[in-house]
This record gives sequence, structure tokens and C-alpha cells, in this order.
Amino acid sequence: GSASRLEERLKGLKIDGDDEVIMEMDEDEFVKVGMELGIKKVKNMVFVDEMCHWVIGVNGIGGSGKTTLVREICRDDEVRSYFSNRILFLTVSQSPNVEQLRRRIRGFLADCEMNGCSDIAPKGTEYGIRKTEMPVLVVLDDVWSLQVLQQLIFKVPGCKTLVVSRVKFPSSVLNASYEMDLLVEEDAVSLFCHTAFGRSSIPPGWDEDLIKQIVEKCKRLPLALKVIGASLRDQPEKYWSGAKKRLSRAQPINDSHETELLNRMRLSIDYLSEKVRSCFLDLGSFPEDKKIPLDVLINVWTELHDIDEEEGYAILDELSSKNLLTLVKDSRAGDKYSSYYEISVCQHDVLRDLAIHMSSLERVNHRKRLVMARRENGVPKEWERDVDQPFLARIVSVHTGEMREMDWLNMEFPKAEVLILNFDATDYFLPPFIENMPKLRALVLINYNAKTAEIHNLSVLGKLNNLRSLWFEKVSIPQLPKDTIVPLTNLRKLSLLLCTINLKDESELDLSRLFPRLTELAMDHCIEMTMLPSSLCRVKTLKSLSITNCESLEELPCDFGMLLFLQILRVYACPKLKTLPIGVKNLIWLEHIDVSQCVNLHCLSEEIGGCLSLKEIVMRECPQIKNLPKAVSGLRSLRRVICDEEVSWHWKEMEKELPGLCVQVVEQCFDLDWLIE
Repeated sequence: GSASRLEERLKGLKIDGDDEVIMEMDEDEFVKVGMELGIKKVKNMVFVDEMCHWVIGVNGIGGSGKTTLVREICRDDEVRSYFSNRILFLTVSQSPNVEQLRRRIRGFLADCEMNGCSDIAPKGTEYGIRKTEMPVLVVLDDVWSLQVLQQLIFKVPGCKTLVVSRVKFPSSVLNASYEMDLLVEEDAVSLFCHTAFGRSSIPPGWDEDLIKQIVEKCKRLPLALKVIGASLRDQPEKYWSGAKKRLSRAQPINDSHETELLNRMRLSIDYLSEKVRSCFLDLGSFPEDKKIPLDVLINVWTELHDIDEEEGYAILDELSSKNLLTLVKDSRAGDKYSSYYEISVCQHDVLRDLAIHMSSLERVNHRKRLVMARRENGVPKEWERDVDQPFLARIVSVHTGEMREMDWLNMEFPKAEVLILNFDATDYFLPPFIENMPKLRALVLINYNAKTAEIHNLSVLGKLNNLRSLWFEKVSIPQLPKDTIVPLTNLRKLSLLLCTINLKDESELDLSRLFPRLTELAMDHCIEMTMLPSSLCRVKTLKSLSITNCESLEELPCDFGMLLFLQILRVYACPKLKTLPIGVKNLIWLEHIDVSQCVNLHCLSEEIGGCLSLKEIVMRECPQIKNLPKAVSGLRSLRRVICDEEVSWHWKEMEKELPGLCVQVVEQCFDLDWLIE
């Protein structure tokens, strides 16, 4: 069926693991082509005088491999041993939250102080840090401004700072610097052939001169070689001649390296189908240097382009295979039933610039995508000048700091179907122009501040009769008076991440009236939530419920069995949950249940025997569950169980009674580096 095809599609995607502290990203064997000398030189700069304060710069044009080189240095065994794995990797970007970055660095250095203590330093000691017990490395990637850099350099003995930038900063700030060289021809051809042919050399029978000319037209830039090579993969040789001509025409006169690169990279986009190209251009609507939750991206694509999730995966696969995006998976994530927000999409900033550039060629009122490329204090002047005319964009993306009611413009968006609101603040007023978006189908609201934001003007959502998807991240949702809440009659998906939800008077909240057609509800890291509203059980349309990392959740509603059409239940990492609710036996359509890391869950209820459609049980790291209920022997549809070694032998005995059952034993995951996010 569709679900199994989706699972196969997900398995086939090239997805990296993610660990931001020491950047343990799996790269292919050709990632270091032509970088050996650069890696050696920068390592020697880093190893100078163990306990001094030292700042090293790595600079070069976009796409030259700066970040790749520095990631390889962070993965290097000698470097990791030298710094005892005390390496912090931060992406700064063009519109950084400097105070938040400073807090991250200071917290990291405090943890690395002598004996691991964060003693109060004598007055006058820089940033309150005396010194580090052993050398530590702070990597600042994608730094654009000298002023920002100066605020992020902590002059602490033992702290080395590695700065990655397109800008060459002055020697008054840097103790040493390395400028990225373009690849020599041999290495450039090798990298290009790897992406175009899957081998390190030109295949027999191919026109060697033609390939070398294309490599030269890519200016021997690693990013261009990988993207252009991937776009030509499996194409006939005559197709390549046309590509060479188009690359030649892309070269502007007296233009910057960055613009020249964008013009060359455009070739790889022009050869995509119209629908895939549109999906690529949508990626420019998300903030620079931020991971895009896969769930958000798939939602945007399905709402904008009339595709289903399976086709969305196929497009994702194509863009990934052409090196136009990278997929990163949380190491704790499971399989097809895992919420997509455990998988993220990353994109090189040059490719994002390309998407924005291609989306901004029309007049501002006529663009299909109205995007703020960088975080600004308010609405761009360019928008303000044309505010007297309607904006015809189908996707609108805004990126600001704190916004009050008076900060917004009165704008008309008769065709807008997706609104993405990115902000960095503790107080945020939803734009009044939302009520001028009659076709809006998806709203994404993400706060990048370290603290939760208070949201105002939520009542404006009641004007959105076509809204199907809501994504709220790191916001506080107030208790609204019952008579002011207008039902969102077409809402299908609701995702709440890192949110504070006011449920003091639960009797005022009737979710079945508010969301009469809701099919998917996901709540992650809503740490103050002790219980779910009982009215949730009256949302008869609910098919998927995901409650993850909610450390205060103590119980599920007693009327849980009323969710007759529930197919997926994930109660993941809820340590205070002790039992499954009464009524589970009524969930006859339930196919998947995940109770992993519910460390105080005592047992799987005997009622689970009523879940006759159950295909998969995931129960990793549930140490209190010692035995299985007898009723599991009646689960004839059960095909897979994922569990720990301790309880696996009980399940393996069940394999005799349940033909087709596969028991998968997993190792415990003690990695806490994901908390840094």
C-alpha cells in the first residue's frame, strides 16, 4: 500500500546523521578531494601553542568548500584528541542573534573550566571565564561581519577560535588565516566524474576535452562541480555539449564571483521538471543556515503543488540525488511512522541564494514567492512602496524580530496559500493581514529566540476557512475565552513544538468543536503539559497522535478508547507515564504504537489484544516492562517489534505463535548532543 511505498522511499533517501558539537556527518569518500594540503595547513595553525588564545580564519568564495574543510578538521582524530572532543560548531549567518550565540559560547567555555566548575571569576576577568582546563575549539561558520565576529571572540587562555567566512578579516583580529584555493584540474575532474559517473576518472569512450571544458566552466569550484555533475548524470553526450554552451553564456561581464556562480548553477535548475523546479525554489522561503523540518516542507509542497506525500518524497529524493539539498536525520528517529520533524532538510547558502534570486526576477507584487531573504527589524521597504496594490504571491515568508500591531502593514494577499513567519523575540503580534489571505492553507510560525514567545492576535486565525495545517514552534499559547474561539473547520494537521499551552480551565476547551476535522496532532517538548485535554477524545477524525519528549505528562485521558479511527500512537520519552489508558482495546484500526523511553511504564496493557490491526510495536528503553501480556498472542497482524535485549526473548518466543513477526533488538542511545539544538 501507500504506507509501505513511503517506507521504501524513506529508506532509499540519502540521509546523514546529525551531531552539531563535533560534526560527525557521514560524507562520501570524495568529500576531501583536493583538500589534503589545506587541512594540513589549518591543523598546524590550530595546534600552535596549546594554552594560548588563538584566532584562525578560513576564507574563500561561496561554494569553494570552506565549511567542508573545517568539518573534516573537526572530525580529524588528531584534532579531536588534541581538544579531547571539546569542540563547539556554531553557524552564525548574515542575520545572527549575537547575544544567543555569546551565551552558547560562554556556557560551553564554562563547562570546560578547570575541574568542570563555573566559578565566578575575579573582577576584570574576560567574560567571567578564568581559563579552560585543556584546549578547546570554537568554530564560527558563515561569519559575514567584522563587528559580529569581534563580539563572538572570547579571549580566554586555551580557547582556539576557527572563523569560516567569505570575507577575509584583518590581521588585527586573526592570528593566522588560510585562503581556499580552487581545485587543481586533476582533482576538479575527479570530483566532477564522481558525481556525474560514480567513478573518479573519465569513462572510456567519452569526449575528454568536452568534460574538461565543462569542469573549467564550473571554475573548479567544489559546489558547482557536484551540482552540475549531478544534473548531467545519466544524460547522453550530445546533451552535455548544450550544457557547455549554456555554461559559457552564463558568464557575466564585470560581475562578482557570487553572481557568476549563481548564473552557472542555474543550469542545474533549468533541467529540472517544472514541478521539481518549483519545489526547489520553495526552499528559499526558509531562513538561512536553519534546518527545515521535513514535515513542514512536505506540507508546503502538498498544499502548493497538489501532490501527495509519496510524490513529495520522490521530489525530495531527486533534489537530494542532484546535491541540491541534504537530509539530516535525528539518530533517535525511527521509521516511516516517525514524525517528519525528526528529519531535517539543509541547503548550502549559495543554493538558497540561487532559489531567492530566481524567485525575485519579477516585480515584487507579481512574484509567486514573496520572501525576506534575511532577518530584518520590520517589513522591507520594497514591500511598503507597493502596498497600495495586492500581492499575488502564493507563498509569503517573513523573518523579523519582535513585532507589535503597529509594525505591520495593511497588505492584501488574494492568492497566498502558505505563510511562513520566522521571528526571534519573546513577544510577537500575528500580522493583521492574515485576515486578507482567504486562500491560506498552511501557516508555519517558528521562534528562534532562546526563550518562549508570547503570541498575540491568535483570534485572527478564525478568519481562515481554508486553513489545513498549523505548525507552532517555541511559543506560548494563551487560554482564550470560549466565546472568542472560532472553529478551524478544515484544519487537518496541528504540530506544537517546544510550546507552552495554557490549560488551567480545561472545561473551556472543546477540541472537537475547535478542530472538527483534525486527523494529525503532534506535540513535542511541551514540557509543562501534565495531561491532555479530555475533549481530545471526542475528535473522532484523529488518525495520528504523537506526544514526544513531554517530561511532565502523567497520564492519557480515560476516554482514550473513543478515538476509534486512530492508526498511529506515539508516546515517546514521557518519563512520568506509568500506564496506558483504559479503552485501548477499542482502537481496532491502530497499526503502530511507540512507547520508547517511557522509563516508568510498567506494562503493555492486556487491552492491547483488542488492537487487531496492530502491525508494529516500538518499546525501546522501557526498563520497567519485564513481561508481556498474554493478549499479544492474538495480534495476528503484528509484523515487527523493536525492543531492548532484556525483553526480546519474550517476543522471540511469540514468533512461534505469530507467523511473520520479526523482532529487532536495538542498542540503547546515550547520546545527549541533540539537546544542544
